[in-house]
Amino acid sequence: MSEPRTPAQVLREARQKDSRDKRARVLSVVDQLVAENEPVTFTGVARAANVSHWLVYAEGVREHIEAARHRQGRAAVSGARASAKEPAGWKLEKQLLREDNQRLREEVERLKGAVRRSLGQQLDQFGAADLGTRVDELTAEHQRLQAERDDALAQVKGLTEQLNEVQDDLAGARESLRRMIRAENSANTGQ
Repeated sequence: MSEPRTPAQVLREARQKDSRDKRARVLSVVDQLVAENEPVTFTGVARAANVSHWLVYAEGVREHIEAARHRQGRAAVSGARASAKEPAGWKLEKQLLREDNQRLREEVERLKGAVRRSLGQQLDQFGAADLGTRVDELTAEHQRLQAERDDALAQVKGLTEQLNEVQDDLAGARESLRRMIRAENSANTGQ
């Protein structure tokens, strides 16, 4: 029968098992990234495997990641060589597509400019039409107010003339009243 384990041994064994599991997960992620032709980076592997950054740089793991990166680098170089050996028709096709894309971009920019100018002109015309209508309204209002002012001035003139006549009549009546009072007083004193 085996001896009972101490808590320290249990803890050490649990940590070792956890470390083996994490390392296995890292190696699995590296192999998966290589198989999917995804770039292998230390940070990417650490995130995908859900482990700390120091683990991907640890001995035994770092070498595996660097080897995968080296293989991917060679594959990229050989891919570049393969693309250099593309048939001339493909190169011509790529060049034609680039030229078409450039032409289409220029056309899009030209059309955007035309739409902007057209909208600006429409807004200017709309604003000018509204301003013309507003000027006409203000002119009519001005004429109406001038007519009212002229009528009011005519009424003031008429009322002023009436007031002058009434004042003249009142002055004449006062003068007449004074004469009558004097005449009455003279008649009473002469008796």
